[in-house]
Amino acid sequence: MSANSFTTTDGESGRTAGTAPEAAGGEVLRPHAEDSFATELAALAAADDRPRPERWRLSPWAVATYLLGGTLADGTVITPKYVGPRRIVEVAVTTLATDRALLLLGVPGTAKTWVSEHLAAAVSGDSTLLVQGTAGTPEEAVRYGWNYAQLLAHGPSREALVPSPVMRAMAQGMTARVEELTRIPADVQDSLITVLSEKTLPIPELGQEVQAVRGFNLIATANDRDRGVNELSSALRRRFNTVVLPLPATPEEEVDIVSRRVGQIGRSLDLPAGPEGLDEIRRVVTVFRELRAGVTTDGRTKLKSPSGTLSTAEAISVVTNGLALATHFGDGALRSGDVAAGILGAVVRDPAADRVVWQEYLETVVREREGWKDFYRACREVSA
Repeated sequence: MSANSFTTTDGESGRTAGTAPEAAGGEVLRPHAEDSFATELAALAAADDRPRPERWRLSPWAVATYLLGGTLADGTVITPKYVGPRRIVEVAVTTLATDRALLLLGVPGTAKTWVSEHLAAAVSGDSTLLVQGTAGTPEEAVRYGWNYAQLLAHGPSREALVPSPVMRAMAQGMTARVEELTRIPADVQDSLITVLSEKTLPIPELGQEVQAVRGFNLIATANDRDRGVNELSSALRRRFNTVVLPLPATPEEEVDIVSRRVGQIGRSLDLPAGPEGLDEIRRVVTVFRELRAGVTTDGRTKLKSPSGTLSTAEAISVVTNGLALATHFGDGALRSGDVAAGILGAVVRDPAADRVVWQEYLETVVREREGWKDFYRACREVSA
């Protein structure tokens, strides 16, 4: 067997980009990025006349445009997938065009998984070569496993081997993803060292190896709050270029992110979002930003911060849940009462300490803020 001709046991080399998987009873709840934005990816590919690295579906310029948004020469509008500094996206894309792996680092809720998925979709046309990191992730999830029925019947063989997403990406010259790398046990993490440094994955049971073909790379994500859980070894960290994804720089930027994402989720769940909902989105974002920063927007009042992260992702969840309440148990218009319970749940993670922080914020800031009386009353009601 050629080291570069490894295929999966069923003979398939991967799913076809832009072809949504079938779901029982109708459309899938959350299509993969390459399926949701297949039209945009096709338009970019058609308009893209810049050099493309081996086996890339788009040029680095087109990948960055796909993530950041823009308008093509034919008038096609590419919607932004990531709202943030352009240079961060450019560095991430450029890293994938080299022999270095990419580590997306940041606090929870800074769109690391979202960016990882869309990068893989734009580069390889397939974001599904994924290893989900947990405390129980075994080495087989990163390297390979075995079909034990085949193994017992015939011994170690190609047919008995079950390739991991990383092995498949190496053989196909595609982009693999490892989510929550620092949640994975250290000895399992280190099984990536040979893959990333030597670009090969030995199979000692068969006396063979899988060598990565051009186009292969790996994107890992990790969050800052997991330091000390399973720290990356210095040897593994050296194999990555690290890109830190920051929290949104301004309230307007965060409101834009939350509005866009809530709109996407709402459409998939048949939740109509009215324009009046923007006021509540701004309110949720303001509360989260002030409690995160420990100071009010005007800088006049110091605040205690709760134990939770109050990330942009949590703000999206609060607003989406509020929109569902408004749709199914209200008149469809998003109001303060629809988001109050969600905010309480996001802020008060520690029932003792966080409740004190929340009550102080309500009484010293929210109660006195002009135009927030309805919000204050709704929050008082769910906090009682």
